[in-house]
Amino acid sequence: MQKMRVRNHQVVLNRSVGGDTGIFIFLAIMGVFMFLPMYYVVIQSLKPLDELWVFPPRFYVAKPTLKNFGDLFYLLSDSWVPFSRYIFNTVLITFAGTFGNIFFSSLAAYALSKIPFPGRKGTFKIIQNSLMFTSTVTSIANFITLSAIGLLDNPLSIIIPAWGSATGLYLMKQFMDSSIQDSTLESARLDGCSELKTFWTIAMPMVKPGWITLIIYSFQGLWQTGASIYIYSEQWKTLNYAISQITAGGVARMGASAAATVIMMLVPIIVFVVSQSNVIQTMGTSGMKD
Repeated sequence: MQKMRVRNHQVVLNRSVGGDTGIFIFLAIMGVFMFLPMYYVVIQSLKPLDELWVFPPRFYVAKPTLKNFGDLFYLLSDSWVPFSRYIFNTVLITFAGTFGNIFFSSLAAYALSKIPFPGRKGTFKIIQNSLMFTSTVTSIANFITLSAIGLLDNPLSIIIPAWGSATGLYLMKQFMDSSIQDSTLESARLDGCSELKTFWTIAMPMVKPGWITLIIYSFQGLWQTGASIYIYSEQWKTLNYAISQITAGGVARMGASAAATVIMMLVPIIVFVVSQSNVIQTMGTSGMKD
């Protein structure tokens, strides 16, 4: 009978050292391939203009420079709308949209998962079917709706649709089903907790990996919001739109474009790194039962 190996006083899976080494090498190679595009983007932003046009492309910089970032900020500051305005619009849309998405998706998921009411299964079926339609398909219907209620040319035209994300609701519903036992909620109700208090103090902490994962996906999507068909006033445009307009000036602005890509990529990466432990927990516990 084979003995279980012990690592740091803990029993681990009965794998050979060669198997562990092979898995490590495979994951290391895959990690390098996934890191390579981000490395290349950063390297491009540090290249002077003459090196940007070298073919085949080089994965190193002969003469690194920060001139591309200086050119980008100069172009942004030369706009008739202040650069800080674009940042404010992007931060407002991203944080308000993400918070509302988490809050309303979790509330609706809690009701669909843990509160029996007539038509619950049919409602969830409709939500599941809505996942088949992309934002491009529903953009006309959304435009007509937002126009009818007077929200065009307003940040709310992006924020409010983000609150009603079917993807977020579906994700939170699955977490509520798998992570929260009905007996736990029933005990809280017997102790006198209101439904809202039960949701906020018991259900939400138990599905923390779920809503942190949703924060990452929602944040990334809203942060990258560019030229929206619902907003056409320059003072309400986002940072991504402003950068795309400035860097679309041809070959001379290729360096500024590379610098802009790094800036737009940096914030979502920071959010992911801060939250990665919960995302890993999400992936590790998905599909498992007690």
